[in-house]
Amino acid sequence: MNATELLAARALQMGASGHFDAKNTEAVPSPCISVCRMSSDRSHCEGCFRTLDEIRIWSRADAHLRRGIWQQLLERAGIAAPTPTPMQTDAPTHTPTLTLALTQTAKAEP
Repeated sequence: MNATELLAARALQMGASGHFDAKNTEAVPSPCISVCRMSSDRSHCEGCFRTLDEIRIWSRADAHLRRGIWQQLLERAGIAAPTPTPMQTDAPTHTPTLTLALTQTAKAEP
């Protein structure tokens, strides 16, 4: 699995846990997948696709800002953000189905 696929899987897991929901009060987990190296142009991490500034502010960022960083890094990685399907109102235990798609060809790992 390459870094983009690992990040997509992490995003899907986060979405399934409700972390992309603005009403969720839990801490938003880091996108770090332990592939910590900067791209050749130093624009972003090749693992989590965060910029240096985003990495620096992560620990001090509130949930709203963290969700924004997630949105930006998913776009940077060419990954569509997980979106929940409408929940059934008559089934309170229903878990929303999430969709996640790569919107561009994953970059090959060196």
